[in-house]
Amino acid sequence: MPQIPLYIVTLDNQETLYLANLTIGTPGQQIQLHIDTGSSDLWVNAVPSEFCESNGRCRTGAYDANASSTYHYVNSQFDISYQDGTGASGDYVKDNVDIGGAILDGQQFGVGYESSNGNGVLGIGYPINEVAVGRAGLKPYPNVPQKLQEQGLVQSNAYSLWLNDMDANTGSILFGGVDTEKYEGELYTLPILSQSGVYVEFAIGLTEMASGGKTIFKDEVVPVLLDSGSSLIYLPNKIVDEIYDRYSVTYDTQEGYGFVECDLANSDDTIDFTFTKPTISVPMNELIFSSSSDPGSNDCVFGIAPSEGSSSVVLGDTFLRSAYVVYDLTNNEISIAATNFNSTESKIQAITNDSDGVPNAVHVDGAPSTAAVAPGTGRTASIQSDVSEASAAKATPPPTLRKEVLAGAAAMGAGLFMAS
Repeated sequence: MPQIPLYIVTLDNQETLYLANLTIGTPGQQIQLHIDTGSSDLWVNAVPSEFCESNGRCRTGAYDANASSTYHYVNSQFDISYQDGTGASGDYVKDNVDIGGAILDGQQFGVGYESSNGNGVLGIGYPINEVAVGRAGLKPYPNVPQKLQEQGLVQSNAYSLWLNDMDANTGSILFGGVDTEKYEGELYTLPILSQSGVYVEFAIGLTEMASGGKTIFKDEVVPVLLDSGSSLIYLPNKIVDEIYDRYSVTYDTQEGYGFVECDLANSDDTIDFTFTKPTISVPMNELIFSSSSDPGSNDCVFGIAPSEGSSSVVLGDTFLRSAYVVYDLTNNEISIAATNFNSTESKIQAITNDSDGVPNAVHVDGAPSTAAVAPGTGRTASIQSDVSEASAAKATPPPTLRKEVLAGAAAMGAGLFMAS
C-alpha cells in the first residue's frame, strides 16, 4: 500500500481560543478559524457582511465568493445563533479548501452574509451534529475530517489534538495520525458515550476527581465533553464550590467565571481527572490567566467555572492543554495521555482504518461505555429532533468569556451555538 501523507495544522494560541490557518477558494483566500471539536460546521464571514464592513474588515479574514472561480452555491439554509445574542446566517456553499496542505475539492461550508461575530469556526465533530441537520431537516454532509478520509488523504476519520501549554504561541492538530513525542506515558483508549445509541459528541466517562491530592469524588461515572471550542472547564456546582473554597476563588455572576489571585499559579497543586485510566493532572499554572492588561494587577481568571443551569460537564482548553487527545470518529473512541509540554521532537505514525487503528494505544478494560449523556453544550439547541431524541434539547451555557484579542472569544463553546 502506498504511504498516505498526514497533515499537520498549526494552531495559533490566543489564550481563550485556538485559530487554524486555512486557504479557501481559487485563488486562495487566507482565513483563520476557531478550531472546535464541539461543533461540526466550517463557517466563515463573508466579505460584504455588515459586521466586517462596520469593523473595517474581519481581523481573522473573510471569504469573497465572487473572487473564487471554484465557488458553487448549495442552498440558503446556513443559520447559526449564539447564547449571547450574536450569530451568522447566509448560504451553504462548496469551494476548495487547503488545510495543512490537504486540498479538499468542493468542501461544503457556511458563509455568513449577516454576522455579528468577528471570527468563523472550524467545527470538526460528528457530521450528525451539523447545524442544518435538525434545523432544516437536511442530511449530514461530509465535513472536513470526513472529507479528508473520503478523498483518500488520510486512512481514517481521526485526528490528534496537542494544544501545548498556555504560554506557548502555538499548538497543533494532526489529521490522520499520532505524534508519539507529544505525550508522556501510555496512550489509553476509551469508548465515546453514545446518546440513545447515536454518537453525537465527544463524551467520555470521568470516574474520579481530586484537588490538591484530596479526593472530590470516585467510583462514579460523570459524562464529560472534550471540547476545544470551550475556553474553560465547566463542572457541576457542587464540585466547583469545593474547589473554589479550597483556593479562595471569587465567582462573578455577571461574567460567569471566577477570579483568583494570580500568585496561585505558583502552587504545586494539581486538579486531577481520572477516566478509569489514565489520570490527567492539570497544574495550577495551566488554570490561571490574566484578566487585565495591567501588568501590576493580581486578579486572574480561574480556569474552572460552574455549569450553572446546564447539565453538561465540559472539559475545555484549560483541561485539554494538559492532555494529548486522539479523536477517532471511525471507531467512536477517544485515546488520551498526559501531554509532553513544549516538545520539539516529532515521531508521527498513521492511524489506520481498523478497530486498532491508533498506534501504540492501550484499550482500557472496564471503562464505561454507556451513561446518561447531557445532550450538548449549548451549541445547537433544539436542532436535532429529527435525528434522535437524545440530541434534541441543548443546555444553556454560562455567559461568553471575552478577550480583547478577538471579539467574542468563547468560553463554553465556539461562540456557544444556539440555533432557535
